[in-house]
Amino acid sequence: MPENQSQKPSAGPPPPARPRDPRPLVRDDPIHAVLWITAAMALFAVLAACSRKAALMGMHPLQVVFLRNVSATLFLMPMLMWRGRALLRSNAIHLYGVRVGISIFSMTAWFYALALIPVAEVTAIGFLAPLFGTLGAIVFLGEKVRIRRWTALIVGFIGAMIILRPGADGFGLGQACAVFNAMSSGLVTVLLKQLSGEDDSGKIVFLTTILMLPPTLIPALFVWQTPGWEYLPVILTIGFTAVLGHYCLMRGFASTEASLVMTFDFSRLPFAVLIGWWMFGEVTDIWTWVGATVIFISAAYITRREAKLRSQARLAKIAKKSE
Repeated sequence: MPENQSQKPSAGPPPPARPRDPRPLVRDDPIHAVLWITAAMALFAVLAACSRKAALMGMHPLQVVFLRNVSATLFLMPMLMWRGRALLRSNAIHLYGVRVGISIFSMTAWFYALALIPVAEVTAIGFLAPLFGTLGAIVFLGEKVRIRRWTALIVGFIGAMIILRPGADGFGLGQACAVFNAMSSGLVTVLLKQLSGEDDSGKIVFLTTILMLPPTLIPALFVWQTPGWEYLPVILTIGFTAVLGHYCLMRGFASTEASLVMTFDFSRLPFAVLIGWWMFGEVTDIWTWVGATVIFISAAYITRREAKLRSQARLAKIAKKSE
């Protein structure tokens, strides 16, 4: 090349590569979804049992809530080191704010319930969550519900009455907290499905946990008692199972339709019964099984019905565009 030929100035060294922010995994993979959801249900049963253990050892539920978030944050730190600041960015931060606000009340009610009533009973009442989610869609979103879904809702709440047995010494503060937890969990589930379309599972678990730390510290300070070393294994197990359980749950939601996820949600109860019997000698009565089965059948029908209606609406929209 001649020396007098003009040359383009050097662009300089390329900018350093940023940590990769993986996109959410969205696919239809029912086999993996079943494995993820079943693992999540087993982990949540262990989480519930350890939370009850902490309460029975004398720790206040408000302090358990905060230490659960502290422990979970410790287990999430390697993820932050691996993925860097990309883990802190999201286009759906407003959804996280709503989810965290609801989750704090839901989690607090859940820990109070576990301090007062058996693990299996809290788990069985938790099957009301999809029913409350449907009611929330009716009240807040103006969703139209026809006779079959109203019937399923009524049947589900009959199942709840079988478990709670009002007027027969079956309903107290523990049961009330479990019902409130189911109500708020129904709303959280809707947000989880929205978030799984925006962010990957790891980011959802990380941001939710970090954002819950400051607001759960304040109430914990009013009941704070410095725990002894005997609490350490329990608190660490609570944090570990919370992180891994929610990660598995988010992978399940991202892998298939919510209707299939709901089908395997019932596996929580056998896990909870087994662990409750092993750790605390708790025996689950027949009415809890009967009521939980009625609730589950109702919730599974509602979830599958909603999935079918969404599919029909999507096909109608595609057909209209093609005209």
